Amino acid sequence: MKLNSEFEDRCDREPVSLAHGQRLHRRAVLRGIAGAALALPALEAMGEIVTAQPPRRFCALYTANGMSLPKKEHGIDEWSWFPTIEENGTFQFGKSTEPLEPFRKYVSFLGGLYHENGTKADPHVCSDMWLTGAPLHNPKPGSFNSVALDQMIAQHTKQYCRQPSLVLSIDAGVGFLSRTGTISYDVQGRPVPAENNPRRVFDRLFRVDKTSLESQRQRLQSRTKLVDAVLESANSFNRQLGRSDREKMDQYLASLSEIESRLIASEKWIDVPLKNQDYSHLNLDATPEGEPAEYYRNMFDLIALAFDADITRSVAFMLNREDGMGISDTFPLKLGLTRTHHNLSHAGDKDGQLEFAKYDRFLSEQLAHFMERLVGYQDVDGNVLDNTIVLYGSGASTTHWPRNLPTMVVGGNNMGIQHGRYWRQGETRMANLFLSILQTMGIEQPGFSDSTGTLSDSIFTRV
Repeated sequence: MKLNSEFEDRCDREPVSLAHGQRLHRRAVLRGIAGAALALPALEAMGEIVTAQPPRRFCALYTANGMSLPKKEHGIDEWSWFPTIEENGTFQFGKSTEPLEPFRKYVSFLGGLYHENGTKADPHVCSDMWLTGAPLHNPKPGSFNSVALDQMIAQHTKQYCRQPSLVLSIDAGVGFLSRTGTISYDVQGRPVPAENNPRRVFDRLFRVDKTSLESQRQRLQSRTKLVDAVLESANSFNRQLGRSDREKMDQYLASLSEIESRLIASEKWIDVPLKNQDYSHLNLDATPEGEPAEYYRNMFDLIALAFDADITRSVAFMLNREDGMGISDTFPLKLGLTRTHHNLSHAGDKDGQLEFAKYDRFLSEQLAHFMERLVGYQDVDGNVLDNTIVLYGSGASTTHWPRNLPTMVVGGNNMGIQHGRYWRQGETRMANLFLSILQTMGIEQPGFSDSTGTLSDSIFTRV
């Protein structure tokens, strides 16, 4: 790991052993293999000085098929996903988002957002480009997309946590172009495979290996060498394939790269014990085939626990897939509604739009549960939600329309975000929001995707 000169100068002078009553310095490090130094996460033993640099986290939550925005003639405006503006400038939650009312001080809506390239592409690619803004109708040779916001953030936060990122989806894997099963793309624009099984997610994040540290280290090194060898062989083999097979191999290589990143991170953190947490509320046997609320809440509980333990600072979770794909399309039926999710998104009648909005409300209830968990966990300078930016939205408004994308920003209050607004300034590129998020997290980037700047006069006060 490359460290700045100031950090290197202090490493040898700041041991991590801790006698009773002593405090760790915030720049304390662990010594690993070959003398590599690894910065410790913020610990209570470091005292109040760590509050100057609290963890900054990001979580992207995506739902497919847009949100319910009923037509005026239906007379059910109170069920519109976007809020109404009151005379004093505040907003009034609609019925589909009112479960979030207890968390008003953490919530803002943004309207008028769009991806420039989304207006030129097949409307079904909106999930592919939601976090990237990439021109999927004409990707650069050898790539599928461009880097997603969560992976850009992971590049800057992975040195502080055990897992570079956590990528989840209602359906595991990557799906395929325009019917993706993931919203995350690596720095080469390749889809990052998503996980959907709560038990496998738990084992990856929290399972403690009871063998000796040296045995764990040797096993991790062997697995890393094996992955390196397979990657080298696969790259050579890939050059001999046709275009279609190369695309499949690119996805396979992305999976291997993701595994390699996890293994490298695991080795660096092998000597650091996990935070003591209560897992008793988890049901690791929950599945997408079962009760929808139970599944979503267990997945959200896992994310909240991962943030609380500072295991990762970058998460992407695809709640639903586009165009009727995957198990979640039937969730409205399981909730007592009369049509599938995709069919509801195309409903032009009042009853259909009302049912669509009721499913939006169901999703709001799950988001409220997630927020309650994050508020319940404490950081050194507030709760976990205060130091976490949650981006929630869809890649279309209604019926695959790629403009006025329903978008909500939650949390990040300690980062200078001022909530309680419904922000809209005409049509604005979604990439400008992403750049604002990056800079608010302290990641100085001149631009992101096709951004033209940050959001002006917005909830982001530090950009």
